[in-house]
Amino acid sequence: MTLRLIAVHAHPDDESSKGAATYAHYLAQGVEVLIVSCTGGERGDVLNDLVARDPKSRRDLAGLRREEMQNAQRIVGFEHRWLGYQDSGLPDEGDPVPPGSFADVPAEVSAEALVRVVREFRPHVMITYNEQGGYPHPDHIRCHDVSRIAWERSGDPAAYPDAGQPWSIKKLYYEEIFNAERVNTVYQWLLDHEPESPLIEQLSEVRERMSKRAYRGTAKIEVGRFFDQRDEALRAHASQVPPDSAFFFWPNELQRQAWPFEDYRLAASRVATSEFEADLFQGIEEGA
Repeated sequence: MTLRLIAVHAHPDDESSKGAATYAHYLAQGVEVLIVSCTGGERGDVLNDLVARDPKSRRDLAGLRREEMQNAQRIVGFEHRWLGYQDSGLPDEGDPVPPGSFADVPAEVSAEALVRVVREFRPHVMITYNEQGGYPHPDHIRCHDVSRIAWERSGDPAAYPDAGQPWSIKKLYYEEIFNAERVNTVYQWLLDHEPESPLIEQLSEVRERMSKRAYRGTAKIEVGRFFDQRDEALRAHASQVPPDSAFFFWPNELQRQAWPFEDYRLAASRVATSEFEADLFQGIEEGA
């Protein structure tokens, strides 16, 4: 049987900015990859001025983002499911999320939809966000909560008994792709090899902002040859990604030289593995 990976994200475009090279890497190895988008991104801002001129971005942002997701899916090649919840937006601090939005629905309720997907797809590895949601967006935090419940209960026949036959995921990871160690390593590589590069000043500012964020990764997946494919998928989400996006400020060839990895933290495992890994499926027997 083929190995399977599920990655659970809050909005369309998150899958391309947070792991697309990893998904392409494993697809090339014959792994089945399923991306779950918890919301449709209906309340996102249009960040690309060119797209903002398109009346559809104002009339039907949800439909536009579905089209963008289809394009990203085609570029990388993963399977995709919508969990079906409404984007909660990013309310001002202290303001409530909109009624009925993803972050408003109790996690125990939303988790049933994800458990149903897990039991149907039967993944060996799940990837999602860390306890802070990667960053404190209410949908990202709720994505973490729902994913944890699915990890804990999808194999329990007493939990959500109408959601399919039980299936226990072997390993759970949190993405840690944009991290201080990565920035520091690229910065030092430039000092050593291209000391006149204008990127040094930019990275110096990023290093300062990230200086208090400890690196927590436990798995480095070497995926440099898929960085161009990752960027193409990210650009497919044009409403969210302007041409001058910070995602593209360091060239892929530089990244392949200095840090050709996407990073993850092993959050839980039902199989024996090592402290540091180069493969998310380490410890899992093919066909398990």
